[in-house]
This record gives sequence, structure tokens and C-alpha cells, in this order.
Amino acid sequence: MKYADGLWLNKPGYGVNYATQMYEVTADETSINVLATNQWIGNRGMTLGGPVLEISFTSTLENTIKVTIDHFKGALKKAPSFELYEDASFKPVVKETDNAYELISGKTRVVVAKGGAWDIKYYYGDKLMTKQGWRTTSYILEEQWKTNERMANDEMKPFFAHEDTAEQGVMREMMNISVGENIYGFGEKFSTFVKNGQTVEIWNNDGGTSSEQSYKSIPFYVSSRNYGLFVNHPEKVTFEVASETVSKVAFSVQGEHLEYFVIGGEKITDVISTYTTLTGKPALTPAYTFGLWLTTSFTTNYDEKTVSGFIDGMAERNIPLEVFHFDCFWMKEFNWCDLTWDKRMFPDPKAMLERLKAKGLEICVWINSYIAQRSTMFDEGVKGGYFIKNKDGSVWQGDMWQPGMAIVDFTNPAACEWYKGKLRALCEMGVDAFKTDFGERIPTKDVVYYDGSDPYKMHNYYTYLYNKTVFEVLEEYYGKDKACLFARSATVGGQKFPVHWGGDCFSNYESMWETLRGGLSLCLSGFGYFSHDISGFEAQGTPDLYKRWCAFGLMSSHSRLHGNSSYRVPWNFDEESCDVLRHWTVLKGKLMPYIFAQANKTHATGIPMMRAMVMEYSDDPATLALDRQYMFGDNLLVAPVFNEEGIAQYYVPAGKWTDIQTGEVFEGGKWYETKHDYYSMPVLAKPNSIVAYGDFKRAFTYDYAENADIVIYQLEDGKTAEATIYDSESNVVLTVSATRNGDTIKVTTTGTAKNFKVRSAEGLTVEM
Repeated sequence: MKYADGLWLNKPGYGVNYATQMYEVTADETSINVLATNQWIGNRGMTLGGPVLEISFTSTLENTIKVTIDHFKGALKKAPSFELYEDASFKPVVKETDNAYELISGKTRVVVAKGGAWDIKYYYGDKLMTKQGWRTTSYILEEQWKTNERMANDEMKPFFAHEDTAEQGVMREMMNISVGENIYGFGEKFSTFVKNGQTVEIWNNDGGTSSEQSYKSIPFYVSSRNYGLFVNHPEKVTFEVASETVSKVAFSVQGEHLEYFVIGGEKITDVISTYTTLTGKPALTPAYTFGLWLTTSFTTNYDEKTVSGFIDGMAERNIPLEVFHFDCFWMKEFNWCDLTWDKRMFPDPKAMLERLKAKGLEICVWINSYIAQRSTMFDEGVKGGYFIKNKDGSVWQGDMWQPGMAIVDFTNPAACEWYKGKLRALCEMGVDAFKTDFGERIPTKDVVYYDGSDPYKMHNYYTYLYNKTVFEVLEEYYGKDKACLFARSATVGGQKFPVHWGGDCFSNYESMWETLRGGLSLCLSGFGYFSHDISGFEAQGTPDLYKRWCAFGLMSSHSRLHGNSSYRVPWNFDEESCDVLRHWTVLKGKLMPYIFAQANKTHATGIPMMRAMVMEYSDDPATLALDRQYMFGDNLLVAPVFNEEGIAQYYVPAGKWTDIQTGEVFEGGKWYETKHDYYSMPVLAKPNSIVAYGDFKRAFTYDYAENADIVIYQLEDGKTAEATIYDSESNVVLTVSATRNGDTIKVTTTGTAKNFKVRSAEGLTVEM
């Protein structure tokens, strides 16, 4: 929210109390503490009123600076809070200089002036990341006369009056934006990729992909100067990114307390890795999940004959299919979500699933946590007290998605176990994964949670408990590293329960582009994997769009054909679509030794599989705004085609990059415009890299090292490249190290794998 009226004034009705004087600055072994006044104190009489702010700088994890700001410390601290993995044993170093205190955490440090005007600077090594100064940290109140006038109209309640309070404060902080600095992230944001100039609200909404709303709102951003900032608040956080004060990122939260972390790194990938150490690493999704998923689509009519027709049609056309997904109407209309098969369409679901699984498929079904009044689960939930309630103790109900629906209260352990029991029954029937849809439209007004959680804070946080509950069922039933969701909503920590897809996009090139922007922003916010509805969700696109989106979709971490009111099988578009889909599915299958190694890295480090170019190349100004291309893992650059003309426009960083399909070499440091048929788009191997290709047949779970073709790309003289191949259970079976000396590449290998070959893409001599 904006409070300023230009540079000098505030908007009428707002009292902004800036941290003006560093009145008292002290330090101990692990923290620096500041008492900040909102005016210069000239005599003792000026200390008789406030507000004053108490600010603490410490570190609970290497390369992070934790900042806490308090106005009133006596305020109740209501649940929920993000689950963080702070290191209680970590001790930062505190140093004193003539004019300041320094708190050092790894290579990241904060320098706090000992007194005088407000002066805070953050460094990584000797490089300044960001700073604070005049009129940055503040506590804001809406003046009483303004509040009383507006409270008469409920629709005009002030930003911070979400309860029956006449006056409530806002904590606001501002961080400097340097010349040429770009800001990214905030979760899955479909707006312009570089967030400078935008107001960003961290508030989950079911708003599709074509507006400023998003399903996955994360109060975390990263900078092209290789640092990140995480605001540790599950409630609404509003960011003004060079949109109020154009040289600042401002962020504000309701209440008397603010906490955030500044995270430093050598590159943005380092920042993401540290952030996910703090908030949780992405789980490793099973190998099969990287294959092609096909769904029934959303509102289509289908039964077993329809489903079998899709599956057999894919097999007849030799299109490898790994997962079949039943969307909403596997349940009877008006009964969502009773988690019970519609016996009119599926009289013997267990037998049906057995028949489908005999064809080599995994099964996913659609669920959500909204329980319709006609659902067989509704009365059970009312009796057990398993739903969110009104203040009078009655069940909260609405008609938005199902008539009379209630919402499962996952703060109630008994409700979680009840819901889990329904899901376990589906696992026993043969279901392998769940699509956890919805979770964004969670009420905040006059509702009560079992554990007393603040409904305002629960709005975004609800999805964490929802997806955690479902993910735990799959982990319990199938074991660790075998669980997979297909989730739409998320908050901080949601990356631990993958996979997430981009939600409801339109079937056009503009929406394909906004989908990629959203995915890159999400991956810059700590999420390891990303998927989307190939060819778009709403309406039905052209065969041209379908074929281009197939290429993009199969070169994403997870690949799903899904739509709204029409089936997305390729022959519904044209026969060439079948050939194109097969081509890209087979290429992805061949890349599984590389892809699954990258997935294991994502799980271990938190560095996402799909990366905006700036994550790796922030030192190259040409990469700072790129949002039509990305790195797929460490070594592959992908540039989808976004037009009917088949033209790809993309930038290649320094070095010699090789098209993995044609062998063409591209000199880096340049922009390219190339024309492509439906069987090609730029997929370029990075110089000094190794990419392993497997002996793919049909299933994405196979022996990745057996008969593998391990290709060394543009290895420079004196340089070394390395690669690791895992089996489908994540055991290392082969490591390859290659060093070039003149025109010869010396290769050493370790591991149990035997039948593989190593070659140079340039045709150089390879010695094993």
C-alpha cells in the first residue's frame, strides 16, 4: 500500500513515524540492538512519548541476517507461523569499529551505525547488496478521525482493519534499489517478469494467469545484485517495488511486529539454496512423474470407455504415456468432494484401475478440501467438528464451487486423520498421486479455526496444511521419495510438497508466455519444479499452438496435457500433433539420465530445475530481463517458440553452445533469431558441460546408465566437466569426469555401470 504523497508529504489521514535517530545502539555476542526514535531527542522531555522501535539484528543460519522490529512487544502472537529450519547452534560474529557494529554471517554481514541518523548497510563480502537510510523503517497509524469515518462502511475498512478494531498499526520497511538493479520473485506472478514498478500483494487468489493475482504468493524476492529478502509473515504482505519511492522496495504488514531475513550469495542460485535451507527443500518426485501426463480435462463427459480410448489411442500412435489423471467428475456432480467414485460411470473402480495399471500407467485423481452439502462426507464432518466454523459455532458454508460446501479445518488433528483415511482408501484402490486443486478462496471474516489460529493469517497458510496433509498420506503409503502431488495453491514451504502447476491459462501464445513468466518467478521463489496445462486450459487453441506448447511442455520439469471443456489428446487437433507430441516425449525420455540427475540436485540444494537466465548469469546485463527462455537444469538452454511464424528470439551467453538435436554451434554473447518447424526449437547445451542420453523405450523409469550415450559439449582446453547418473531409485551408478588437453579429452569414470559410451560432440579424441 502506498502512504506517500510525493517525496515530502504523506497521504492525508496517515501518520508515518520513521525511525529517525539511532538513539541507543548496543551489541552482544550474537546480536546488534537498536532503540530508534521517531524524532531527534534534544532533551529528556522529548522521551516522554512515542512511538519508538526496538530493532534487533542477528543470524540463525549462515549467510542470513535476521531482522526483528517491534513497536508493542505485548501483542498476542497468534498462529500460524511458517515452519522454518533455523540453526539454533549457529553463532554469528559481532565486531565493533570506530563508528559501527558489524554482524557477520558467513560472507554476509550487516553494518549498523553506532548512533545518529538511520544508517544500515548489507554486504556480501565487500560488495554492497542493499542499504537503508533516511525515511525507510517506519510505524504507520491511520488517524482516528479518518478511521471512524470509514468504519461506517464495511467495504471501506482500512487496509489494516481486518477485525473489529478502530485503529491498528502497520510496520513498514524500505530497502534501497541500486542503479540497474532488478527485483524478481514473490511466488507465481504472471505480471511483467522484472517486478520494478509494481505493487505486489502476497494474497492467494483463484484468479487465473492473466492478472496480477496468483495462486502461489510468496513474501520473498531476489535481486540481480545476488541477494534475497524473505518476510517471515504468513498474512498479507504488500510490496511496493520501485512503485512508491522509485529507488526502494517497501514492504508492510499489519500489526506491531515485523520480521525479515536478508540472504546473501555469490549468485542467485546460492541465495535460493540458502532460502530453501531455511524454509524447506523440495522433495524428490519419483522418476515416473517426469513422463507425460494425460487427463480427462475438467468439465468433459467421460467413463471407462472414454478413458481407455484415450490411453489406447496414445499407444496405437506410439506416444509414451506415463500417468493418467481423472479430473473432477470421477465423483458425482454436486457431491465434490466425497472422494467416492461415481458408480454410474465407474461401477467397479478398483477393477478399472487394475486394468489401467496393467497398461503400465500410474493413476492420479483430482481432489480438493471443499465438501459439498450433498457429499457423503458432509454429515461426518459436521458431527466430528472437522470443518471451519462461524463464530457462533455453526459450520461455515458457501456456494462458490459446490452448493452448501464446507471447508476442512486442517488445524484439527482429528480432521486431518479423517481426511487422510479417505485418501488412504484411494491409495489401496490403486491411486498413485493426487491433484490438490483449489485452496485459495479461504474465508477470513468471522470464522474460527479449531486451534484458534488467526483467520487473516490462515488465508495464505491454509494451503500449506492442506498439501502437507495429502503429501503425508502418499509418503506413508508409498514411502519417502515416492510421493507426488499436482498442486495449484502454495505459500512459503509449499515447495516441500511438489509438483505445482500454473493454473488456468488461456489457449493462446500470450498466455503461454505469461505461464512461463509465472513459472520462472515461482522457481525464483524456492520452488524446484513447475508444470502447466499444455496448449492452455480455457477454450481450445489452434493445432499450431498445441504443437508449439508440446515442445515447451515436454522441456519443462513436468509435462501434462489438460484442458477445460475439451479433450487434449493430440488427434483432436490434427495427426501431425501426434507426431510432434511423440517427438518431444521421446526426446525427454532420452534425456532422463540428465533430467533425473538434475532433480536429485534440486532436492539436495533447492536450486530449481527451470531457471531464469539471471539466476546463472546475473553478471551479464543482457540476461536481466529475459523471460522467453530459461535454463533447464545446469546445462541446457531452452527457448520456446511463441508465434505462428515459428520464429525463436533468444540470447546466448558467452561461450560456444550446441543445439542438441542438430549439432549446430552458436557463438555466445549474441542474440539470435531462428526459424523452426514443429520438431525443433532451441535446446542448447552449455559449453564445458556433459549431457547423458539414455536408451529410452517407453517407460520413463528405466536403467539410465545401460547403453547411455554420454556427450561432452565444447570442452575448452584445460577445463574439466563432470556428470553424475543415478538409477531411478536415486542411487549413484556412474560418475564421469572429463579434462581436455589439446585435442584429447581424458575421461575417468567410477560406479557400477558398464555398458555406456562417452564421446565428444566436436569429434575430439576421447581416452577412457
